[in-house]
Amino acid sequence: MIDKTREIALKVLYKIDVEEAYSNIALDEIINKNRNILQDRDIGLISEIVYGVTTWKLTLDEIITKYSNIKLKKISSWILNILRMGIYQIIFLDKIPKSAAVNESVNLAKRYGHKSSSNFVNAILRKVKKADYESLFEIEDYIERVSKTTSMPVWIIKELLNSGLDKKQVEEICKNSNKKPKVCIRVNTLKTDIVELKNKLQERNINFTDGILKDFLAIDKVKNIESLDLFKKGMFTIQDEAAGLIPLILNPSKGDIVLDACSAPGGKTTYMAQIMQNQGEIEAWDIHEHRIDLVGQAAKRLGISIIKTSVNDATKMKQNYIEKYDKILLDVPCLGIGVLKRKPDIKWRRKQQDIIEINKIQKQILENCAKYLKRGGEIVYSTCSILKEENEDVINEFLSKNHEFELEKLQLEENNYFKRFIKNETFLKVYQNEKTDGFFIAKIRKI
Repeated sequence: MIDKTREIALKVLYKIDVEEAYSNIALDEIINKNRNILQDRDIGLISEIVYGVTTWKLTLDEIITKYSNIKLKKISSWILNILRMGIYQIIFLDKIPKSAAVNESVNLAKRYGHKSSSNFVNAILRKVKKADYESLFEIEDYIERVSKTTSMPVWIIKELLNSGLDKKQVEEICKNSNKKPKVCIRVNTLKTDIVELKNKLQERNINFTDGILKDFLAIDKVKNIESLDLFKKGMFTIQDEAAGLIPLILNPSKGDIVLDACSAPGGKTTYMAQIMQNQGEIEAWDIHEHRIDLVGQAAKRLGISIIKTSVNDATKMKQNYIEKYDKILLDVPCLGIGVLKRKPDIKWRRKQQDIIEINKIQKQILENCAKYLKRGGEIVYSTCSILKEENEDVINEFLSKNHEFELEKLQLEENNYFKRFIKNETFLKVYQNEKTDGFFIAKIRKI
């Protein structure tokens, strides 16, 4: 009899691999479709396997290669993902007995392969042991060792080394990219305050700790947090604190006219509205209608009325917006190397040559939207990436061509955790660590 939980995890991994679905979207869809037959522990195991296998795919494939006499590209996607799932459980999940991992994998192989497939899976998994992973640390070549022990593509390691980081820093970034992210929530001060929200969470036996930023809490082990009545009533929203810092640095005032040119799904947009006490006007753009709808839905749930959404391409110049806005937020498209622990499939989708194409988009958005800013107005440029080409290089090139703009000093309170990451008083870059994702922020003023 096949374990339904592992079968669902397998189907998600197949969609990610073959149909190039995004891990978080594919996982949410299949869990919602099967919610009536799944308990919380089932959902937890499915999520653990899907994110674990996606995160550690390179390392898992290395171990498969060690024992398989068939090349990876000749193994069917179903059987390959069954092997990855089995090895992930054996190597990384101590609470699951090896016998259970092997037997459940063999059962899956019988359904999704044929007789020889199940024998193949059984033969490989019975040989796998934790020492197979530990032996990878003995590889002498630095790049190969870090790649195989942290499941990081070689090109990303090389890019980080080329950006001026030393080997120890790069290895730490790669390790931190595999750690489970915190779940943080932002209190909606338009409907409640931090004290009231804490009390209501305690009433529901939900554990939390204070966040790094004043409006944030870190939530501990809550399944399906969006089903909570407090979420549905708009008393909080889910947002990483790295993302939350960006609106705080732009710091729009009540009555400002603000543009968020790359707004979906709306976390930063709604936080700006909160900072503005729902007074003023925010125009929220995205190129996809289904994504801009998410911004509108978030605003409605949180009781925000000043956000006006529209489908707009920020890479296309529009004369009617010139010098319209007091402040502009440009959280531009990027490679996303700073959020790998939340979106591990990024590692396998992106290629080094993508930097050139994404750079063109980033520069075009900044060049266009700078023209929409009033004199004396401010732009915050941010990414959830950590590569120099997407961040410092973009800003420096823009300033070299546009002399009516200048970098502003980034002002943070002395006790703010993020203050230590400000370089030369202007660029703020955080490499992913145990507390937050990786990201970059710069603030520009029109003279």
